[in-house]
Amino acid sequence: MIVVDTNVIVSLYLPGPQSGEVQRLLREHPDWAAPALWRSEMINVLCTYMRVRGLTLPQSLEIFELADELLSSNTFTMSPLKVLEVSNRTGCSGYDS
Repeated sequence: MIVVDTNVIVSLYLPGPQSGEVQRLLREHPDWAAPALWRSEMINVLCTYMRVRGLTLPQSLEIFELADELLSSNTFTMSPLKVLEVSNRTGCSGYDS
């Protein structure tokens, strides 16, 4: 299992410079996990694509449903204490922790 963030998920479903690498990653490691925050971030990206790049509402919904199907059994929440501990130990931001 690998943990991915929204940028990786977006690259799987919306064409971009990393799409080929992300598709290869999924083939090699099909068991993905992500923090629950991915859903809100993905909605935000899809809203931006609808507004700026002409993605339609049905297309956006289909992309979200595909991503949710991929990650639904491996979406997790993080303990605030653990995030704070990792941030304190590593110096990383809370977001990255």
